[in-house]
Amino acid sequence: MMNIASELPATSTQAGTQFGKIMLVGIGPGSVEHMTQRARDAIAESDVVIGYVTYIKLVADLIEGKEIIRKSMTEELDRAISALDAARAGKKVALISSGDAGVYGMAGPTYEVLFQAGWTPDDPVQIEIVPGASALNSCAALVGAPLTHDFCAISLSDLLTPWPTIARRLDAAALADFVVALYNPKSGRRTRQIVEAQRLFLRHRAADTPVAIVKSAYRRRENIVFTTLDRMADADIGMLSTVLIGNSNTFVRHGVMVTPRGYANKYDLEEGGAAREGERAGRSLSTGLLGWLDGLRQDHAEGASIETLAARHRLPADYIRATLDDTSEAPLAAVEDEA
Repeated sequence: MMNIASELPATSTQAGTQFGKIMLVGIGPGSVEHMTQRARDAIAESDVVIGYVTYIKLVADLIEGKEIIRKSMTEELDRAISALDAARAGKKVALISSGDAGVYGMAGPTYEVLFQAGWTPDDPVQIEIVPGASALNSCAALVGAPLTHDFCAISLSDLLTPWPTIARRLDAAALADFVVALYNPKSGRRTRQIVEAQRLFLRHRAADTPVAIVKSAYRRRENIVFTTLDRMADADIGMLSTVLIGNSNTFVRHGVMVTPRGYANKYDLEEGGAAREGERAGRSLSTGLLGWLDGLRQDHAEGASIETLAARHRLPADYIRATLDDTSEAPLAAVEDEA
């Protein structure tokens, strides 16, 4: 991290010095109705409100009469420094982020600045993180239930992250069949990143994989588009968009995007939800870990090579080898499941 110590207010524990508090407030998608009560209270009790100019506009009705510090998109460290400066002066600061402060928000940069300044949890300046609904939560709620199974979030912004790192994450997530939420997918200057993401996903996913693109969720210019992976990059996408790419089981029906949790693998939904043959309610799937291990060992005993098994299950050969070499058994409790 760059040396910013010269710009930071010095730590002081002098008797009689009044210290304030930094509240890292996630304001959710932007509408007051979707902001938590604690977020509203934190803003109300603050002396100073700091944030990106667009976020300040979103809470304009809540900050009348307060000291306002507006910063541009690329001034995250400046926001954190200003917050610490104000807190050292005894003020309560609401440092706001859209969505959740800990998800591509101001919590991380603020802690980096704090640690650079010598802050510890025993410091008189208090820190509170107020969670909020991130963009992936807000966008998912508008399109259905796309995140019901395993998912991950990847930012396409290469302002601070090397592109090869982003590309490896995209490729790994696509191969692993995660539902993926793409943050910062495109801007006026960054137009090719979404095309490269599409290219990487098409290596592992079907062209007709469902994709939802949500712009300005719960804000005045909200817009929702359903498309497919092969047409994704042709859609109207910008910095205010979040792109949700489904997995191999995701479907869209009646304008609703759904990723099944997997109940149909264990239960016959057409027969009143009875467990399928070979399955037991409250126990791992027959193809869960222990069932898979039994099958793996049997196939290997019948002559299947480690390389063949690795290709069949799309897993690393060294993992297959280590698994076959491990003769330990998991306790029964480990295979119990809520589903």
